[in-house]
Amino acid sequence: MEPAQPADRVPADRTPPDGQPPADVPTGPGGEPAATDPTPPPAPKPGKSERSPKDMAISLLVLLVPIALLLAFYRGFLGGDQATTVDPAPAIEQARSANTFPVSQPQGLGSDWSTVSARYQTVEGGANLRLGYLTPEGRGVQLLQSSVPAERLLPAELTGQGQPQGPTELAGRTWQLYTARGNQQALVLLEPTRTVIVIGDARDNELRELAGSLR
Repeated sequence: MEPAQPADRVPADRTPPDGQPPADVPTGPGGEPAATDPTPPPAPKPGKSERSPKDMAISLLVLLVPIALLLAFYRGFLGGDQATTVDPAPAIEQARSANTFPVSQPQGLGSDWSTVSARYQTVEGGANLRLGYLTPEGRGVQLLQSSVPAERLLPAELTGQGQPQGPTELAGRTWQLYTARGNQQALVLLEPTRTVIVIGDARDNELRELAGSLR
């Protein structure tokens, strides 16, 4: 039987002799410490997409076909290309009830004329009745009847670019032709109690048709 070890025995010193690696460190073939590389391995490069241009074109076509069908339905069945029309009668009746100025309205315009806006309102110096139209050629024209003094109304509506171009006779009334902002032109009727302006980017014949239809 081996003799009992003393309780205060110091564990054996595991420190290797000079020149030798620690016992727990892996060593190479020659006894030297094995080298360790802290650099992580490079991430794998993503592979190239296997989708061909033909596949991409087919995918795009699949997306575009439903959009085209919805657009065709919107235009063909819901009237997407048609202007929203309004009934001008309430605004005209409101202006007549106010009795601020004599009110005229177009008579005899074809069905290809569309009323797209109508509003009567009081403003500083008077009141305005504005009726907006879409002409047969698809251009915008506004009919304005106002009790605001002409010296204030014309610069506000025609801007500083508005210049008189001479008189013209329409349905027994003498109108003044004016240039206006941008490519617009205007026909102006000056009366003691109101001023009438027909203005827009429509052709001259359409402006004259609207102005001559007022009754």
